[in-house]
Amino acid sequence: MTVHLLDVTPRDVAADALGLLLDAPAPEPLAELVLRDGRGGVLVLGVLGASHVVTATTPGHRLTEQVSCDAVAAGGQRLPASARSGGYEMSATITSLPAADLDASAARLRARARSGADWLCGTFPGASSALTALTAGPLPSGGWTWSTWHLYPGPQTGDLVATTSRWSPS
Repeated sequence: MTVHLLDVTPRDVAADALGLLLDAPAPEPLAELVLRDGRGGVLVLGVLGASHVVTATTPGHRLTEQVSCDAVAAGGQRLPASARSGGYEMSATITSLPAADLDASAARLRARARSGADWLCGTFPGASSALTALTAGPLPSGGWTWSTWHLYPGPQTGDLVATTSRWSPS
């Protein structure tokens, strides 16, 4: 099972506090999943305190992506709608949803994570829709692609932050 019940207070509690930091040392995750591509590439998906870190490697190349509230203070930028750097590209959206829709999204993500070997999901105390989910896979030409979802519940509405990243090292 790749759904982890994390008995910690989430550090990131608001979508608008998220930032993006690339190629910094990866913080210690609360839960992680290691994927291998069969060609020497390794991808480590990590759940932080309601945020994520991904470390992607192929022979001779490495990339880290951190989306968290600590990213800006560590030298990153506020979470952009899109970013590119070398062979890396990322897009992000923030969607406000009614609480019932956010709960339904959380239930779908938990179900997918329970049934998928390439999924990682961390849930947090306080609300059933407080979670971070990630999934990934290797690219046919080398490198990785991954998607993440960060759900931030509120009393009437909540925010769903979705990112999609692709890395093809040159």
